[in-house]
Amino acid sequence: MSYQRIDRISEQVRREVDMIIRERVSDPRVKGTFSVTRADVTRDLRYAKVYVSILEEENRAPMMAALKKAAGFVRHELRESMIIRYAPEILFELDNNIEYGIHIASVLKQVHPEDETNDENDDDQE
Repeated sequence: MSYQRIDRISEQVRREVDMIIRERVSDPRVKGTFSVTRADVTRDLRYAKVYVSILEEENRAPMMAALKKAAGFVRHELRESMIIRYAPEILFELDNNIEYGIHIASVLKQVHPEDETNDENDDDQE
């Protein structure tokens, strides 16, 4: 099976799972700002690891527990919405990449003003 096909299926699974979580999962723990960042489907289409980024730290643990509990429902809804032979088993994983990017940006903002003051001092000495 072509890797391009797997990539297309993975992207479609990501979009469909995002829509299913936002529109059809009625668990009150699934709330706040979250994003389904990517889905990795195995070559045999049996498993899909779905990465979810949750920005509010206090919502992470309860929301991940709710998503893991709703994985069977999400799989059933995915089977209904996609035309593929097998609906992959959904494995939810917490994705910290967005949070890490925000942290790096804040560190760079702290370092950047120091660089400007050093540049101004260097100009004065010349």
